Amino acid sequence: MADKLSARVRRVLVKTLYTQPISLAIGALNGSIATAVAAYLSGMPELWIGNVILTIIALARVAAAIGLSPDDNKTSTSALELIYEVGAFSYALVIGAVAAVTVWLGASAEVQVLMIANALCYGVAVAARNAGRPSIAIGQLTLVCLPIMITSLAMGTLAHLTLFATMLLLVPAMAAITLNIFKVLRDSISAAETSARLAEKMKLLARTDVVTGLANRAGLNHAIVETMMEVEDDEKLALIWIDLDRFKEVNDLLGHPIGDRVLGEVARRLNGVCPAGSTVSRFGGDEFVIFAPIEDRRAAELLASEIHFEIMRPFRIEADRLEVRASLGVALFPEDGTDTDSLMQCADLALYHAKVGGRSQTQFFDRSMTRDLVRRREIENELRAALQRDELSIFFQPIVDLESGRIRSFEALVRWFHPEKGELVPDEFIPVAEETGVIVTLGNWITAQAARVASTWPDDVTLSVNLSPLQIRAPGAALGIRNALREAGLDPSRLELEVTETLFVEDNHATANFIQELSAIGVKFALDDFGTGYSSLGYINNFPFNKIKVDRSFVSGANVGRKSDAIIRAVAEMGSTLEMEIVAEGLETIEQVHAVREAGCTLGQGFYFSRAVPDYLAAMLLAQERSADRRKMGT
Repeated sequence: MADKLSARVRRVLVKTLYTQPISLAIGALNGSIATAVAAYLSGMPELWIGNVILTIIALARVAAAIGLSPDDNKTSTSALELIYEVGAFSYALVIGAVAAVTVWLGASAEVQVLMIANALCYGVAVAARNAGRPSIAIGQLTLVCLPIMITSLAMGTLAHLTLFATMLLLVPAMAAITLNIFKVLRDSISAAETSARLAEKMKLLARTDVVTGLANRAGLNHAIVETMMEVEDDEKLALIWIDLDRFKEVNDLLGHPIGDRVLGEVARRLNGVCPAGSTVSRFGGDEFVIFAPIEDRRAAELLASEIHFEIMRPFRIEADRLEVRASLGVALFPEDGTDTDSLMQCADLALYHAKVGGRSQTQFFDRSMTRDLVRRREIENELRAALQRDELSIFFQPIVDLESGRIRSFEALVRWFHPEKGELVPDEFIPVAEETGVIVTLGNWITAQAARVASTWPDDVTLSVNLSPLQIRAPGAALGIRNALREAGLDPSRLELEVTETLFVEDNHATANFIQELSAIGVKFALDDFGTGYSSLGYINNFPFNKIKVDRSFVSGANVGRKSDAIIRAVAEMGSTLEMEIVAEGLETIEQVHAVREAGCTLGQGFYFSRAVPDYLAAMLLAQERSADRRKMGT
């Protein structure tokens, strides 16, 4: 490293010899004019010969300074230095010799003064100008002075001997000054080189991810900008945004060191599969972004497929065998975007749709995605405003005992009546609320409103409320439920929270704490949409569910038949054994009611009994039911 630094410093110092060739031209012109004048005044042919030689050397030096570029790495530092030395030493020797000739041949005093002054001024000037290479500077000064000093010594007069002594002292004095200037220059250049090298190293570190060794977000942005500036008109590029599905579980279960090793292996595989000229980066967390040259869309599809295959190959980290899945979003240049921001936005949108569509898949950007995003943002903003303007309402759908026909519970369902767009169905705004985090505020509002209504019902009628996984994972989730119960004055045992199976896959630890805290005060839990997701008897065994809701697809879906009947019977039998209620959802006909009751279901819910109704109609249904009971008792 020190040798490389010294070589770079030497190169810079040699370059100083070739800077400002105009100064060389001025010096050459001055020397030629001075010798010509001396020759003319003295009439000595020797001086005319010296003038011609000096002029030829001067022209050659100026031509070399202009023709040779010190920035051209094809010419070595040694060659540049040698070429300069030959010209510099030749010129110095000739101009010193011409001055010495005027003394030796006894030219007039004015001619001697002209040439000696010209020679010494040149020698002193180059000692400072060429201080970057002190051997050259001191060599030139010595060659200028040496002929004059020898001649002065040979003349032997007091004046000449004094001139000799003066020049004898001049050389070491100027040499000391030259060496001092050289030291300052060398140290300054060395410090600048070191600073530049450290700055370049810091820049590299700032653009590199420490875990994977890939480019980080800053490095990716830099690479994209540089590539886009040099891209040809017919060139195509692909920006592939990769998100590792549920990678958080790897860190939580196996620890961050193992997680980092998995990220490193993913990085290695991505580097191995991407074409030359690609930029592979870790964008942050478990996200990677690849910017790669491609021939066409088909090539981008093949590359995305290879990336998917490489990531899904099992990992072997110490004794653990891991399988990682990924979602990919792809945007193409120039068809999807012609600048960095638009490409990133398009790839991000495509990735979003890949994850919403079920994860572990690849989505290429499509213009319709932008329209969907605009629509979702519009819904998000209007939903936040709707919560403040009380545009939302809670409706209640009865859950009926299949044996007695009595209402055992009501499920709280949110309805949105937009002042301009009319009623918006939950399937349109609930997913947006979950994606944007508004579901936390919305869920707490639904629970609080529904609990107030339920507190006015008879004590034997319970309330069911659906909870989003995001709501459960929010800080203080259990506290929010407890506050809603306390403010409404509703007994916790009359509240039943419905959760889906996906909740346990995504965040088992947080869910367990939530359920444990609320179960301790009497809140009940139901497993909703059973049979449609990650069904596992382990969830039922590990958590205190008192009710299972069989999804409507088994009751009134397009594939209802012998298999669905068998599934319902199996679930009902399990519920009976575990002393759990089994609710059949989506009942629309009396035949379906009879079928699920015969299969063993204890509760039913659906349009056959009632649609979801406002709170006052729910109270009316209960009042009618109680009135009918009293009439029966009276008879």
